[in-house]
Amino acid sequence: MSDGHINVTLKIWRQDGPNQEGGFEEFKVNVSTDASVLEMLDELNNELEQQGKRPIAFESDCREGICGTCGIVINGHPHGPLPKTATCQLHMRNFKDGETLTLEPFRAAAFPIVRDLIVDRSALDKVLQAGGFISVNTGNAPDANSIPVSKHAATLAIEAAECIGCGACVATCKNSSAMLFVGAKVSHLALLPQGQIERYERVEKMVAKMDEVGFGNCSNTYACEAECPKGVSVVNIARMNREFLKAKLLSHNVEL
Repeated sequence: MSDGHINVTLKIWRQDGPNQEGGFEEFKVNVSTDASVLEMLDELNNELEQQGKRPIAFESDCREGICGTCGIVINGHPHGPLPKTATCQLHMRNFKDGETLTLEPFRAAAFPIVRDLIVDRSALDKVLQAGGFISVNTGNAPDANSIPVSKHAATLAIEAAECIGCGACVATCKNSSAMLFVGAKVSHLALLPQGQIERYERVEKMVAKMDEVGFGNCSNTYACEAECPKGVSVVNIARMNREFLKAKLLSHNVEL
């Protein structure tokens, strides 16, 4: 290492399409410790294009750690080894000179590979479209503080709403479960007054869609919480399970 730069070896998954065979390709790079992982890939792609080679396909958008599209598995960790950090906010100073980094896409049956490090995460969108919204007419915008919400409920709702839908929970779960994602989306609406009318219909529809698009069951290892770049708690899975049980009891006219 010299002048704030390190040498690293990259083993990057390359795959031309969803029905093509893929494999790892190795690259040697010298990169600034101030660069993010995505900036390192940008520099590498510039070199590949100058050589007339196909650049590495990867996703990004905000590059501020709030949209989740940048998700890459780095050395076995979705988004990388730094806790509560999205790939775009992971800087090379967190790695050692001479280290080998293995970069691969999020792997799950519900996330087919599009190319290289890009996967199709539209399965998460389908779950949201099934019920992750409020469709009842709530009227005009209310005056501030006119709808009472307890501090405790508001805090829990905000914490659940921090989920950015990146899919890291799915990628790290041995069963490719999306229950942390769905639990967060169910929770933040179930905790607020505006979400009460549709709360039981919502959870039934979202859980059904989650199963339909191919996500697995919860493995109860807490790996999802550990790898979540926003630290969303598994408490939201428990809340979703309670919501789902209540919905089923009500649909069978069982008194709660």
